[in-house]
Parts: sequence; structure tokens; C-alpha cells
Amino acid sequence: MSADLLELRGVHKSFSRGFRKRVDALQGIDLRVGAGEAQIITIAGESGSGKSTLGMLALGFLTPDVGEVRFRGRDVGQLRGRSLREFRRSVQAIFQNPFSAFNPFYPVDHVLRLTLRNFAPGQDRAGEEAGISDALGALHLNPDVILGKHPHQLSGGQLQRVMLARAFLLRPELIIADEPVSMIDASLRAVVLANMLELRERHGISQLYITHDLSTARQISDSILILYRGRVVEAGSMDQVLDSPQHPYTQLLIQAIPQADPTKRWLAPLDRQHGEAADADGGCPFYQRCPQRMERCLAAVPPLYATPADTRAACFLHETGPAGPPSSTTAHPFTGTQAQVEDDAGAPGNQAPGATDHGRPADRGPA
Repeated sequence: MSADLLELRGVHKSFSRGFRKRVDALQGIDLRVGAGEAQIITIAGESGSGKSTLGMLALGFLTPDVGEVRFRGRDVGQLRGRSLREFRRSVQAIFQNPFSAFNPFYPVDHVLRLTLRNFAPGQDRAGEEAGISDALGALHLNPDVILGKHPHQLSGGQLQRVMLARAFLLRPELIIADEPVSMIDASLRAVVLANMLELRERHGISQLYITHDLSTARQISDSILILYRGRVVEAGSMDQVLDSPQHPYTQLLIQAIPQADPTKRWLAPLDRQHGEAADADGGCPFYQRCPQRMERCLAAVPPLYATPADTRAACFLHETGPAGPPSSTTAHPFTGTQAQVEDDAGAPGNQAPGATDHGRPADRGPA
């Protein structure tokens, strides 16, 4: 069996605040992206939950304090020379602000040509033109409309799709997209999401989709990890987590989504009065904000337990619940075979099961 495409093992990352204080951005994160069938995995959570830090670690832009980030079995921090260049080619990034990704003094095709010259040198002008036109066409962009234009002459949606074309130029195996549609008009978000789906379906490119928008995540993702203060609090298939959330934080996130119905009141947002309180006693980090908190939560940080919804949730409410897979005899969609799920259930950890297997639920297109 080939090594996983990307794997994070027990990753911790902290940043300094002032001279002596450090803030934990990620704590004990395990994540695997399989090397088989392409999949889209969402990393979701509120601001400050560690989503972007996870993406930066996966891209090799940051190094973990503890743990490893591995690409096809090799530690990303140890890659050098040709191996590092191959990693950079295979794992591409799409960032939140498309306007800051371009140099305003150059036309947008400058970044496309620069990408080819850095990672696919030796092509003549005709070869570059053909490759750029093919990449733009794959994103349903007209080269005659796009090429030669400066960034201010294109819309945010067009610029973000050009960045997707830049990533696609290199035929990567994984794209890490950090809030790629949050700065785009709502009318254009569906277009970019459809492009991302097409990269998975037609070209076999897996993606980590980092977002706080659960509605867009549901449109394109196969599985989801919910982060809170640097920890995975719930993980599973997209439909199972959103249709039957098992962690109190996930439940409150979904309840806070406004509905397009004026007769239904928007539920109160999460109580942030104690949101910054430190869990100095080593208890559950969500304790102060949890409507179902109990004394047990102060004793230790809960691991990820199997839930009746066939997901994993870091909550002691599921400590005595069913620990195995559902009654179905089919392979578990996130941890491999049924036997593996039963083995894992005896010693639950803070492992994100949403990316360990190559199976996925039925395909979904944008609404």
C-alpha cells in the first residue's frame, strides 16, 4: 500500500505573545489525506481555531513544535533540493484574498508564466501559451478575455479562478484552499465551488478546504473536521456531521446559521463571555461556553469518541455510548475496514478520522 499523500502526526504549534506567554494554535492534530481516490476535506471552525495554521503547516510554510508533517511518507521539514521542489509542485495553495496574490504592475498572465518557468522550465513560448490556455480553459475562463489584463481590470471571482488555473498548471496532487470564496460576491461563489468540484472529479485533485462557512463546505466536501481552540472536536462525513452534530460546539455552530425565513428567529450566538478563559486545569477547552458542561469535563481533555451518528466527537457525553461502527457491514468511510474501527474504538485518540480512507459519500454539486 502506498504512503498517504499527506499526513499530520501529533502536531502541536504555538506562538509567542509578549516576552513570556505562548498561545497554543494547534494541539495534538492527526490528519491523513489518502493517496487513492481524490477527496475534499473541510477544516472548519471560528476565527482563532487554528484553521489557517493547520494549512500553513500542511504547506510546509511553518514547522510544528511537536509532531510531523509527512508527504508520501517523508518528513516535509527534512525535504531539500529536488524533493522539496517536487513537494512544492505537488501541493499548491489558494489564499483568501485574490487581489493580494498578484503584482499590480504586471498583467495576470505574469504569474502563470512565472509558475511554468519555475517548475516546468525549458518550454518554448508556444508551449507556455498552450499550457496556460489549457489551464484557463479547464477553469472555464476565456484566455482572450483574461490574458494581458491587469488585476484591477478583473473581478475578484475571475482573479480567484486564475489562481486556481495557476495551481492546475502544475497538475498538483493536493490543493490547500484557505477561505477561497470568502472575499467573492455571493453570485460568484457557486462558480468557484463548481470549479473546485471539477478539479476533484475530472482531474483527481484532492483538496483541503479551510472555511468558517458551513453552507459552502456542505456543497463540495466529502468529510469535515471541526476545530475549536486548536483541537479537533468533531470529525466525520460531511452529511453525518451537519445532519446529526454530536459535539455541543458543532450543534451551536449549526444553530447560529441564519435561515432564509423571516418567521424563524435567528438563535442567539455562542456565549463568548468566557471564550478566552484558559483551561489551566487541563479540562475541556469548551467547558466555559458549553450548555451541557458537567464536572467530568474539568478533569481532562476528552479524546475523540465514536458516536451513534458514525462520527467522532471530543465530548464526554459519548464516553459510554457505542464505540463501534454502525450495524451496516460495509467498510467505514473514514477509518478503513470495520475491524479497524472496532480496534480504534478501544483507545480513542485525537485523530481526525475524516481522511484516513479513500471512500466517500455520494457526490454533490453546487446548489
